[in-house]
Amino acid sequence: MPSDLEARFRALSHKAPADVADSAPADDSSIVEVIERAGFYRDQIAQSIVIPARDARFLEPDKPLSPYTRQAVLPGGGRLYSHQALVYDHVQQGTNVVLATPTASGKTLAFVLPTLERLLADPQATALFLYPTKALAYDQLERLRELDQTLGGQLRPAVYDGDTPAAERAKIRANARIIISNPHGLHLY
Repeated sequence: MPSDLEARFRALSHKAPADVADSAPADDSSIVEVIERAGFYRDQIAQSIVIPARDARFLEPDKPLSPYTRQAVLPGGGRLYSHQALVYDHVQQGTNVVLATPTASGKTLAFVLPTLERLLADPQATALFLYPTKALAYDQLERLRELDQTLGGQLRPAVYDGDTPAAERAKIRANARIIISNPHGLHLY
């Protein structure tokens, strides 16, 4: 059975010459090391830098999360990464925030937390989440639906974009407290 690394490599090299596909790692080599050894990529990599892993940094926000929010998003006593807590604090102070961190580093939770606190505190509040692609929007919709289920259906998240059937649009505008769209959808609708 191929390792995860081998599967990723084969997916990467499905259109590459045979010397690349035949170079799939049989050991714990990194994907970068395998690519560097493959003739197809020879002289195409200008530099490879390995940044060593570091321990996660956790932080509690200055204004504590409500117990309800904490239980919904951090079940079992989970902790916030420092960037999540700092974003939460800045938003609570009314400061605009730009957050740039790697994939799967918790950016979504960083902006969902203050939004969630506001939605739970004000039953009339709504939120608009814009994503650059429809695929990402639908991925986030699933996560928000899971969170909404934990909260007893208070958020009613929905995607509103060019693929939203006309018959559903009015219902979404009237009922969803979190509307997910993309820049094109925002401009067009």
